[in-house]
Amino acid sequence: MGHARCAHRRRDRLSPQRHPLHIGNGADLANRDAWLALAKPHGVDSRQIGPDETQAVMGGAAIRYKGALYTPSDGRAEPQKAVPAIAAGARRAGATIVTGCAVRGIERSGGRVSAVVTEKGRIETATVVLAGGAWSRLFCKGVGIRLPQLKVRNTVLRTAPVEGGPDGAGATGSYAYRKRLDGGYTIATAGVNLHPLVPDSLAFFRDFRRVRRADPDSVQVGFSAQSWREQFEITPVPLDRPGAFERHRILDPRPDARSVLPALEAARLALPVLRQVEPVQIWAGLIDVTPDVVPVISHAEAVPGLLIATGFSGHGFGIGPGAGHLVADLVTGDRPIVDPTEFRLSRFSDGTPIELAPPV
Repeated sequence: MGHARCAHRRRDRLSPQRHPLHIGNGADLANRDAWLALAKPHGVDSRQIGPDETQAVMGGAAIRYKGALYTPSDGRAEPQKAVPAIAAGARRAGATIVTGCAVRGIERSGGRVSAVVTEKGRIETATVVLAGGAWSRLFCKGVGIRLPQLKVRNTVLRTAPVEGGPDGAGATGSYAYRKRLDGGYTIATAGVNLHPLVPDSLAFFRDFRRVRRADPDSVQVGFSAQSWREQFEITPVPLDRPGAFERHRILDPRPDARSVLPALEAARLALPVLRQVEPVQIWAGLIDVTPDVVPVISHAEAVPGLLIATGFSGHGFGIGPGAGHLVADLVTGDRPIVDPTEFRLSRFSDGTPIELAPPV
C-alpha cells in the first residue's frame, strides 16, 4: 500500500507507492537517490537498503538484489475487509449509504447544482461529490466539463495460502507481491497495463503525450470489449432514461491471464515459497488515469456545487482516507488538510506544465 495520507501535488507525485519495498538493480538505485531528495522534506521515512537487508526483508529471497527503496511505515490492507469496515464507520457517524442505485446526472437551478437524479428518484442538494473513478469522465461530459482521464486495465492474481515467505509487500521490475491475511499472496504485473482504444483516446491524445514519452512501455494499446462498448456510450442520455451507469453497474473487465502469469513465474524464481503454490483467483480492474498521474480533487468552476474527486491512477485505496479528508474540507468550507491548489482541475487547461514523478 502507499501512504494513507493525501498531500499537495509534489508530495502526491512522490509517495503513492503501492509497495513499501521497491527492489531494483543498477540505475534504479541512482534514480531513487533523486526521489529521496525530493521526499525528505515531507517526512517520508523511505531509505535505501543494501543487498543483505533487502534479502532479509524479503524473507530470504533466492535472487540477490543490489538493493531496494524501503518504507517501513507503509501499511497494507485487504480491500474486501477494509471497505466494508469504513462504510460501517461512516454509518455509525450518521452517513446514509445507498447501494444498487445508479446516478444518472445532476440538475441545476440558476447555474448551480440543485439536485441529483438517480434511477430511484430525485434528491435535492446544493453540493455533489463526483467520485466515480473510471466513470467520472463520462459523467463530466454530461454536464459540459472536460476531464482528461483515460482507463487502463491491469490484471492481478492471488495464490492459495502458503507457510512462510516474506511479510509485507514489495515490487521489482517484473512482479509485485503482497502477503494476504489468509497466508496467500497477491501477485501483480509491474508494467503490463492495457489501454483499450476508445473515442477518448483521440480526444485526449495531446494531453497524455508527456506520459507516453516518459514511460512508453508501461501501457500497451489495443482493442477490447471496452473499445466496442464505448463507441455507443460517448453521448450522455436524458436523465429520464436509463444510461450507461445502469447498464454497467460495476466495471469488471475480463482478466488477461497471459499478462499476469509471467509475473507469478518471476516471483517464484525469487521467492521459493511460491514454487509449490497455485493461483486460485485472477481478476482485473480499470484504473482511472490523468495526464500527470495525480488525482483531481477540485471544485468544478463551470458547475458551482459540483466537486470532483477522481483520477487516482491506481493509488486510490492507499491515499483514499487523506483524499476523503480533503474532499470533506472542501465541501464544508473548513481549512483544507493540505493546499488543494495542485489538485485543481484547471491545471489541465490553464497552461500549467505537466510534471511527472521521477521513476522509483
